[in-house]
Amino acid sequence: MSGVPPDSTPVPANASTAEHPAPPHKASTSSHPPASDPDPTLTSNHHASQRGQPATGAAAAAELSSLTLRLKSSLRQFPDFPSPGILFEDIMPLFADPQLHEDLIRALVLHVSQNYEKPDVVVGLDARGFLFGPSLALRLGAGFAPVRKQGKLPGPCETASYDKEYGSDFFQMQADAIKPGRKVLVVDDIIATGGSAAAAGSLVKKLGGTLLGYVFILELDFLKGRDKLDAPVYTLLHGQE
Repeated sequence: MSGVPPDSTPVPANASTAEHPAPPHKASTSSHPPASDPDPTLTSNHHASQRGQPATGAAAAAELSSLTLRLKSSLRQFPDFPSPGILFEDIMPLFADPQLHEDLIRALVLHVSQNYEKPDVVVGLDARGFLFGPSLALRLGAGFAPVRKQGKLPGPCETASYDKEYGSDFFQMQADAIKPGRKVLVVDDIIATGGSAAAAGSLVKKLGGTLLGYVFILELDFLKGRDKLDAPVYTLLHGQE
C-alpha cells in the first residue's frame, strides 16, 4: 500500500504536544525560591559576613563571642618586660596570622556597627593604633587620622599633654585632620592608665569633632584607665583580670 510513513522523530520529554501537554511551570515565591537559587533567608548572614558587614541581633552576638574567644587565646604574655614586675601583653600574634587579623577587624566592625553611630573619622593613637585603625576605618566607610607624638606631623597642629609614670608627654593632630561636626571614634591597642587616650579625645574636641567613643583591643582593668575617659568605652578583650 502506498502512503507517507508516520513521523518517527522522538518527542523530547519536556516538550508539549496535543496528546501530552507539558506540566504547568511552578512560579517561584519568596517562600519557595527556584531550585537553582539559594534561599536568601539562609544565606543573608553568610553573605553579610563575607562583605565585612555585620549580621544582626543574636547572630551578631554569637559571632562576636566566637571571635573574641579565638582572639583571646592567641595573645601572649611576657613577665618582667620591659622592666621587672611588669607582665607584658603581646598582641602581635593577632597581626602575624592573616586569619586572626581578619577576625580582629571583623569583631571590631561588629561591635561598632551595633553600638555606635557610623563614624566619619577613625582616629588612631601613635603607634599601635596605626596597626588596625586604617583597616577598621576602611571597613566602616570612614576616614583615618593619626595622633602622633609632638614634632612628628607637618603643618599647623593642635597639642595636648598627658601624664606618664615620670613626667609628661605631648600628642598632636594636624589642624585640618577633623572638620567641625564630624563624628569620631578613637582607637588604640591597649588601655592602661587612660592618659594618652584622654589626650587624643581632647584633641578631637579641640578640632570641633563629635567624640562617639573609644575602642581598644585589650584593657588592663586593674589600672581603671576608663575612669579618665568622657565618652563610651569598649574593649574587645580583658587582660590580667
